[in-house]
Amino acid sequence: MEVSVLLPAAGLGERLGQGPKAFLKVGGRTLLDWVLDTFSFADEILVALPPGYRLPDRGRVRYLEGGKTRQESVARLLAEANTAMVLVHDVARPFASRALALRVLEKARATGAAVPVLPVPDTLVEAVGGEYGPVLPRERLRLVQTPQGFFTALLREAHAYAKMKGIQATDDAQLVRALGYPVALVEGEVRAFKITYPEDLALAQALVWNA
Repeated sequence: MEVSVLLPAAGLGERLGQGPKAFLKVGGRTLLDWVLDTFSFADEILVALPPGYRLPDRGRVRYLEGGKTRQESVARLLAEANTAMVLVHDVARPFASRALALRVLEKARATGAAVPVLPVPDTLVEAVGGEYGPVLPRERLRLVQTPQGFFTALLREAHAYAKMKGIQATDDAQLVRALGYPVALVEGEVRAFKITYPEDLALAQALVWNA
């Protein structure tokens, strides 16, 4: 079954303060370059760029203007997808492996929706008035990553429902769950961490140079 990869890369990287994340360089290559290599197996790759940024389409890679939010960018990419399955991935996770993507895709083909997750390694507490509050049961909690895989028709329905209901979410699995559709969990990867803060960028550089 063919698959489209959707890369919402229209964020301006305000927390890093170094311009759009897609064009940040790690090991002499942009985050976008790293991710495009990972998903070279896809039938098509659709990338949402920040307004005003342009790149020429190249083979199976097409560039579109992104929206004001990640959710809006994914919706725009989803409208252009031409396959029965989609993988949605954050460009800020440049080291997610092809093996992880294929693992998610296989599970999504079987169930309709799948996401990679990791156990929570630290103690979790609720902050109450700046003090140590109740401890949360980390055994039942997971850290959610990307790529996330879906039937294309299902994700389109989820985005349409979210738009109608005014639902805003930080990832696509939340929108699918809002429909009442189950989302399967797949073992994630520690290396698929998200570059959000300067410390994350330094870690990414260290991983490349010490590989």
